[in-house]
Parts: sequence; C-alpha cells; structure tokens
Amino acid sequence: MAKGKVLVLVSSGRGLPLKDGKVYTGAGYYLNELTVPVRALMKEGYEITFATPRGNTPQVDVHSEVADFFGGDAARLEDYMLFRDGLTGLRDPSRIADVIASGLDQYDAVFVPGGHGPMIDLLDDPNAGIVMRHFHETSKPTAVLCHGPISLLSALPNSWEFVAALTAGDAAGAHAKAQGWIYAGYKMTIFSTAEEQQREPLEIEGKVLFYPDFALKTAGGNVSVLAPWSSYVLQDRELISGQNPFSDEALLKLLLAALNAKKK
Repeated sequence: MAKGKVLVLVSSGRGLPLKDGKVYTGAGYYLNELTVPVRALMKEGYEITFATPRGNTPQVDVHSEVADFFGGDAARLEDYMLFRDGLTGLRDPSRIADVIASGLDQYDAVFVPGGHGPMIDLLDDPNAGIVMRHFHETSKPTAVLCHGPISLLSALPNSWEFVAALTAGDAAGAHAKAQGWIYAGYKMTIFSTAEEQQREPLEIEGKVLFYPDFALKTAGGNVSVLAPWSSYVLQDRELISGQNPFSDEALLKLLLAALNAKKK
C-alpha cells in the first residue's frame, strides 16, 4: 500500500524564448532537482504522478547531467541517470488537465522541480494554476525548486497578462495585474538574478526575458535569496521553496517533514 501520492509538474517546453529573438533550445528540467527528491519520496513509499501541460515527455537540460550537481561524484550522477531512465511515468506523463479531471484530492503534495522549463510554460499555464490553487486552498505541501517557483505565477487570475507585461518590461503594469495572487506576502525564494546572470553566457547563450526573483517580487512575493549557489530553503504555510540546484536535499527534508505532519 502506497503511503500517499505526490504530483510532480514538469514543463512540456522545447525552447525558452530569450531577448533579441533568441531561443534556448536546451531548456528543460534539471536532473538532480527532479530525481533527488522523487527518488527519496519513492523510497518513503509515495507514489509519483508526473504531469506536463501537453502530456509529452519532458526534456532534460543537458547542462544538468554533470557530476557538479551530485557532489562531484560521477558514479552518483550515473546512478541517478539510470534511475531517471527507469521512470516510465516521466517518459509517458499525464496531461495536467487529465490529472485535474481525475481529482486532485488524492494527492498529498505537489512538487515543481527547476531547470528553465517552468519559465516556458508552467508560469502561465491555466491548468497549473488550478493545481496550485487546490494545494493552497487545502493547505497541502507545495514544494518548488530553483526555477520551479515561477510556476506559482500560474495561480494569478490572469497570469498570461502578468507575464506579457513583465516580458514587455512594464513592471508597474505587471504589478497592477497581480491583484488577488494567493501567494502575496508569502516568504519565498527562487533562482536569483546573480545566479541567472552567471549562467546566461555559459548555459543559455542569451538573456532571459525577465529575472525570476524580480517576477515573484513584482507579483507580491516576499522574496529573499542568498549568495549564488548556497543551499537555501524557506517554508511559509503550505509553501516550501528552494533557491537553486544545491538546495535539493534541504527542500526534500522540509517536504518529507510537512508530509509526515499532515499524516498525523
């Protein structure tokens, strides 16, 4: 008998739009951010459901398939890649719309790993918004890591308009469109501008349309970040957020504790 169920939202995207009409085609999920928490949850007896907006196989960011994110241990990286390759649910995920139709009450928590994927589609996907609002209203653990917290914007009444304003550089207009955000005032963290600026020339070879931490601040989040690449996690009510790939273990600890508290 499974201990419970955890829903994992992953991007369907195959290209992150950048400034000057460029596109980062390698955008997807970060290997450690998805597999480290998922493997531990499965070990604890949780059943995992993967869902993407389109129900297609999500893409891994090849820049994340490196030992750096696994404590510099090449064997550990290899082990997690094999684990990932064995996840049939990740190869053949559900559509988020179908998960909603089958009922969100069966899930104990939702988890959104990072990588640039969520910046493509989860940030303004209406179905992702339905999921986030459900977990908020039922006070069930909502764990978001690195770029994953950008998915919280999907819960805005008109997330598409908010994102469009932000993309156009109209912060005041975006802020005005963020009225009624369920996470306004929540303490949260996300991949920082400093981290993004370090990765832009190395990884995505361009500039993002807007910085994730600025986006959440503009929407009304109480955002804080530490120095680049420090492990940093925050918990506020149902929301558990982690800043970067190196926050995976710390985020997992808080998520497991929150799930256990719910079970009591």
